Amino acid sequence: MRCPFCNFTEDKVIDSRTAKDSSIIRRRRECLSCNKRFSTIERVEINLPMVIKRDASRAAYDRHKVEKGILKACEKRAVSQEQIEELLNELEQVLLETGEKEVPVALIGEHVMAALKNLDEVAYIRFASVYRQFKDISEFMQELQGLLKQNSSK
Repeated sequence: MRCPFCNFTEDKVIDSRTAKDSSIIRRRRECLSCNKRFSTIERVEINLPMVIKRDASRAAYDRHKVEKGILKACEKRAVSQEQIEELLNELEQVLLETGEKEVPVALIGEHVMAALKNLDEVAYIRFASVYRQFKDISEFMQELQGLLKQNSSK
């Protein structure tokens, strides 16, 4: 591991902790050269399916890209990083359970929207507006009205 402060390649692990679902290990490290401390996160590398994009091209699943979209939708909302991590972990589990080597991007988008709908409705609408590429205000209003109908029936 390279120190982010001095680029020295040797360090010692001070503390290790696992996340709730035991899929992530957080390690606190200390550089043996500059003695500064930093944290690393280790995650089991799994072979997730390729993503078939809207234009029929294929790309590797990119957790950071999905997380970036979710973070943008949840900006200034009461959604914790822990909730976002849980959403991403659930998504990856769904992708693994398909057993497919390739999945359409729609599977990812719909899962994220369903999860955001339960977490924060404003984040859901923000994400949906980008994912569904609303062309005008009427499409946006249709989505809002559907959400309002759902809430009134609860």
